[in-house]
Amino acid sequence: MSEGPKARPFWQAKPLAALTAEEWESLCDGCGKCCLVKLEDEAAPDTVYFTDVACRLLDLATCRCTDYASRSRLVPGCRRLGPDRLGLLELMPPSCAYRRIAEGRGLPEWHHLVSGDRSAIHRAGRSVRGRAVSESEVAEDALEDRIVEWPHRDC
Repeated sequence: MSEGPKARPFWQAKPLAALTAEEWESLCDGCGKCCLVKLEDEAAPDTVYFTDVACRLLDLATCRCTDYASRSRLVPGCRRLGPDRLGLLELMPPSCAYRRIAEGRGLPEWHHLVSGDRSAIHRAGRSVRGRAVSESEVAEDALEDRIVEWPHRDC
């Protein structure tokens, strides 16, 4: 007796806007790149520069927010990405799982929903672990000196 066709994973079967809250949260790869301080070019508003400076709430070892539930209140500049805010995907790095799905690129082999291992992203060198410093260690006027290219390349 055959089992029939295997069901496609939710991220292949549904558009991002249709994901449940649980599906949405599980799609996050835990890279921490969205928590890097970004600088927007006033002369070219669509241009975003990533720094290697992370939000003070980001745990640099786990690449997870230390107060996820209150992050928007504690960090006024924190932008909450969600199925109803897909326009913010352009501010995410190209490797972001949400952005990859929106662009039809699928999930990479190191993503935990593919690999079954939440640490695979760190072993693959695709997270901010070991590459970022906390904003509490960097003066605001030094941010321009901290611009990095690797968040744009880690696809």
